[in-house]
Amino acid sequence: MNTIERVDETDLGGRRVRRMGFGAMQLAGPGVFGPPRDREAAIAVLRRAVELGVNHIDTSQYYGPTVVNELIRDALYPYPDDLALVTKVGARRDEEGRWLQANSPAELQAGVEDNLRTLRVERVHVVNLRIVGVEGSGVPRPDQLAALEELRRAGTIGHIGVSNVTLEGLEIALEHVEVAEVQNAYSVLDRANEPLVDRCAELGIPFVAYFPLGSAFTGGPARLAAAPAVPAVAQRHGATPAQVALAWLLARYDRMLLIPGTQSVAHLEENVAAADLTLTGDDLEWIG
Repeated sequence: MNTIERVDETDLGGRRVRRMGFGAMQLAGPGVFGPPRDREAAIAVLRRAVELGVNHIDTSQYYGPTVVNELIRDALYPYPDDLALVTKVGARRDEEGRWLQANSPAELQAGVEDNLRTLRVERVHVVNLRIVGVEGSGVPRPDQLAALEELRRAGTIGHIGVSNVTLEGLEIALEHVEVAEVQNAYSVLDRANEPLVDRCAELGIPFVAYFPLGSAFTGGPARLAAAPAVPAVAQRHGATPAQVALAWLLARYDRMLLIPGTQSVAHLEENVAAADLTLTGDDLEWIG
């Protein structure tokens, strides 16, 4: 029964981060819109994440909008020296909470400025260009990348990433900027981006898996518990299916970064503990 060796940290834009990070999206209200049901609970989750050693938090100005960035600021400012704040631009919300594109160069620049203001920082460590909607089909435009590169050279962006990108889109991005990370959906339940993970591994680019437990909007956690292989491996290790699913991702690629989100301190602690779960070769073969 061979165990799979892995490292718990990796480089993200010149900074060492724990591979188990935190995605702050769920801290907003229902539908990622408006204030949280329990503001103090949201603050407690953020503070507990840092206490547990999480030093990579993913957010965006359009979560809420504004709400999540302000929660992060109120909970953690002044920020720990090793904390990597990562945000994304390319979308906005209307008054009804609909997700709309905001991806012209001027809108991208304004989005970065809004993140700087609400997070109360002079520079964001990584800014992802989020490809939203039908336009581009996961392929960034040169003018979008040029706008972010201009901000990087000015010092308000540390590094540039791409999100919701296709394999073709990654190759195009690489022609114009140095890509610090690729952030796409990926989990044991959803492996559509498998070729993109493989390409990132070839290039040594961190792959940030969002919805690492499957999307909560499409019943991911319930589907995970119903999948026969994952609960069986969990029982073998005295772990939860969610912990096994996260450990599977960490074993998939040594520069895979995870950003599971939650509104619960208990769930946060469960997720972070998955970093200590080492699966065997037999486990991985069983999961497939």
